Amino acid sequence: MSTTQVLDPCCGSRMMWFDKHDPRTTFGDQRSETITVTDRTHRADGTRTLVIAPDALMDFRTLPFPEASFWHVAFDPPHLVRAGPKSWLAAKYGKLGADWRDDLRQGFAECFRVLKPNGTLVFKWNETQVKVGEVLALTSEKPLYGQVSGRKGMTHWLVFIKPEGRQQ
Repeated sequence: MSTTQVLDPCCGSRMMWFDKHDPRTTFGDQRSETITVTDRTHRADGTRTLVIAPDALMDFRTLPFPEASFWHVAFDPPHLVRAGPKSWLAAKYGKLGADWRDDLRQGFAECFRVLKPNGTLVFKWNETQVKVGEVLALTSEKPLYGQVSGRKGMTHWLVFIKPEGRQQ
């Protein structure tokens, strides 16, 4: 059983975290790597280095934790289905596979499985390529509330609470 209260199963480079080493959190990802990408806004040489260093390697579709292990899950899966082999967005966020609907369906089920009753799941989704409604159709759970953000209003933050007595 995990000794932390929070799970981020798709942490990537932990960009959304204020404390990228928060001791209450288990940071997971399916990859562990350091990538230098083109990003003219950061360094004089036009690059940025991304460090993807999860606490544990894991696949969000089959989480390695017992049922009801965490009070809070931050679910920010890859949202790109189309990206070139040198895409910096794909390097930064990851890319979904051809079976992305099944993958996200399994991801939601796993996140709710490891969530304690009355625990919260925060889901982040950018709908540049796939509309948030298509993704929400992949789970029977309904968000409690949410917020749209970003320059173009395409990033959605949705909050769910796992009902008491719900078995996954």
